[in-house]
Amino acid sequence: MKVQVLQENLQRGLSIVGRAVATRSTHPMTANVLLQTNQGRLKLVATDLDISISTWIGAKIDEEGATTVQARLISDFVASLPPATVNLEIPDRSRQLKLECARNEASMSAMDAEDFPLVKSIEDGVRIQLEPKAFRRAIERVEFAAANDDSRPVLTGIHFKTEGPRLTLASADGFRLAVADITLGAAPSESIEVIVPARALREVARLVGDSNEPIEMRVNTARSQVLFSLTDTEMVAQLIQGTFPNYSQLIPAQYNTRCIVDVDEFKRETRIAAIFARDGSGIIRLQMQSSNGQAGQLTISARADEVGDNEGRIDAAVEGDAAKIAFNMRYLQDVLGALSGKVALETTSPSSQGVFRPEGESDYVHVVMPMFVQW
Repeated sequence: MKVQVLQENLQRGLSIVGRAVATRSTHPMTANVLLQTNQGRLKLVATDLDISISTWIGAKIDEEGATTVQARLISDFVASLPPATVNLEIPDRSRQLKLECARNEASMSAMDAEDFPLVKSIEDGVRIQLEPKAFRRAIERVEFAAANDDSRPVLTGIHFKTEGPRLTLASADGFRLAVADITLGAAPSESIEVIVPARALREVARLVGDSNEPIEMRVNTARSQVLFSLTDTEMVAQLIQGTFPNYSQLIPAQYNTRCIVDVDEFKRETRIAAIFARDGSGIIRLQMQSSNGQAGQLTISARADEVGDNEGRIDAAVEGDAAKIAFNMRYLQDVLGALSGKVALETTSPSSQGVFRPEGESDYVHVVMPMFVQW
């Protein structure tokens, strides 16, 4: 193999696939990155066996070939090089990758590309075209609510389900539920219901960035893998097998109190309350009051017996009865961090779940279980 590539392109490609490099694995090859000539470009691949990321960068191919080298070593070395042309070469019958750039030379131990875990692109199955900004926003609104522990594997993923031209993403960890809808340009050829690992979708959101290029999602016929295809990058992830909970019954159909507030003000007062809540079991109390038809008020408070307490108030439009409810501070901060503009908080009683909805939007709902406190 003999290839010439610009340092900035190689560095960018290595940083993209580096997110899939295994940090701990019994398979030594998953700590490597595959370098392979492919249709006049250089293809970079990394995998931890759960997700695989491939990207293509422009290159001058003098001799076709492929090899694998330690991902961390080549990434750190290339990132330190000046912005110039990098020459990559593996001489015949050699197991060393030679790199040259400006006045820098290096030699790295290489391993046979044939031993690298095979990553097949998904060519068959169902395809969906996704608008990048809408898809990224939906991911950011649901991924944080997925469970982090593996005691219930299905809850570590995000549930995808299509109904005609609508795609619904949902996540839950047993204490909260996030549901976001996306309107597709066209309905898929057949309905899809799969569970995608939350970690894989976090990587997709990073790959999408501020791109305006459409994303193609493909699910193989066996419903075991999903592929997200961007212009020069692909990610394949293993789907989670199992049955996702029937979350629709967890969303209350009615409420006794509805409180609409500015998200930025709510965030600010929640951050202040969290200073005290972190020493008081992480509980933030909310009290909603209307004032005889006048502007209402939302009171955000926290207390820690050995530290102190605080109370902040913001203006609110309150419909229905006065109400009080308490939440875990992290769950409250997480949902507010995913919103902007105004948010509506709907409650039935202090012991029933609270429902957050962006005001004026019908494509997102977030449900949080309350904390039981002495008022």
